[in-house]
Amino acid sequence: MSRTRTRFRTTATPNQDLGPAQGATPPEEAGRHRPPTRLRLLACTLAAGTACAGLSAVPASAAGAPPVVSRGVTIPEFYTPPTELPATNGALIRTEALPLGLNIPGLDGRPMPGTATRLMYKSTDSAGKPVAVTGAYIEPSAAWKGSGPRPLVALASGTMGQGDQCAPSFALQHPLTLNGDTVSVGYEALAVYRILATGAAVVVTDYVGLGATDRLHTYVNRLDQGHALLDAARAARSVPGASVTADSRTGLYGYSQGGGASAAAAELQPSYAPDVPLAGTYAGAPPADLTSVMKGIDGSALAGALAWSINGFAQSDPDLRAVVEANISTTGKAALANASTMCVGDAIFGYGFTRSSKWTTSGKSIGEIIAAEPKAQAALDKQRIGTLKPSGPVRLATGVNDDIVPHAQARRLAVDWCRKGGDITYDAVVLPNLGDKILTNHLVPLLTDQGEAIGWLTDRLAGKPSTSNCWSMPIQP
Repeated sequence: MSRTRTRFRTTATPNQDLGPAQGATPPEEAGRHRPPTRLRLLACTLAAGTACAGLSAVPASAAGAPPVVSRGVTIPEFYTPPTELPATNGALIRTEALPLGLNIPGLDGRPMPGTATRLMYKSTDSAGKPVAVTGAYIEPSAAWKGSGPRPLVALASGTMGQGDQCAPSFALQHPLTLNGDTVSVGYEALAVYRILATGAAVVVTDYVGLGATDRLHTYVNRLDQGHALLDAARAARSVPGASVTADSRTGLYGYSQGGGASAAAAELQPSYAPDVPLAGTYAGAPPADLTSVMKGIDGSALAGALAWSINGFAQSDPDLRAVVEANISTTGKAALANASTMCVGDAIFGYGFTRSSKWTTSGKSIGEIIAAEPKAQAALDKQRIGTLKPSGPVRLATGVNDDIVPHAQARRLAVDWCRKGGDITYDAVVLPNLGDKILTNHLVPLLTDQGEAIGWLTDRLAGKPSTSNCWSMPIQP
């Protein structure tokens, strides 16, 4: 017997299991999955609104436990964290060979573009608690032709979803997951492989709770994402067979959700990971101001991402959790629970162009409700990127017509950083309006800017100096 993906997990007791919530399975999943057997308290209060009974403590890696199944996809046992974690951030917990879904044999017998290893490593979440994070390291077949040891790029994926089957490391092995219950596309493989072709090694983080089965993914959480990305860079040095060292120049790369993660990591590096020799950061379309981003995605093709952010923050922040519990309707609670196991494709098909006002008891949008609650708004404001000076040079790119991760708030991040004396290269990607709220204005710059972004980052990894264009901000769109 299998168990479905655990939803709405709390972080205070990461290995505590709760009895099943009555009525927690949404109508969309009725008859398809058995109700979860490892639900957290928050699932009971949000998804069902009922009290939980039969509480028991069971280790997450209990011997003989049935496999986790998320929308018909069996999650490998590798992704189940142990009950005890190392003390050191970035310490490897376990590794195994990861077969890449897209590769070709090289002339020297090594696979192209490289040899991959699946990782689990220790990080620290936004509550200061230890957390196991999964990911992947890829040792490139291409030689590094620059100066110094082979460099490393820590890559933060764009939005993949909230179900464990959406994890970026899983997508490297399964570029397309399509089984009638879920749709996941490993679109970041293009950036990963282009970086590998330069001779730089790549480590990819799955973020907190995406893949690892002990909690829910904390979507766009600034501290969780920044920590996970920096600790992935630390973990890469210890991977068996890795050629990167503690002296390897390190770059951060990310677009959309990944852009927010790389931007947050660049700010956090001086205090959290000064041992990571950060040479440069690419932050594309970063969601720096979640209040603005929330308005952008509400009612868009990617409206399901709003559910993921609500789920994640309700799990990790008591103030936002209280607002959700008080204002989300029965329909909304079912939608949040359903979305918690979705990938991007599922969310587009299931909740594309949905207004969050359909999920609330008052008929107001989630943004309006949070704005009216000072504690909830303060909790969201703590997620703001741009309050700290980033370490090293940063290239920030944003599409001028991006209406999903709004252009104005990304440009504001560049201004904030410039005012703090940051070494910022700002690039406004000027394209025509390609369709309101249908993702095209957000996704096309991902592709059109990718070559320039990788070229800029490769120069930083080679030790070439950058030139800030902060002076031009007053005339930049």
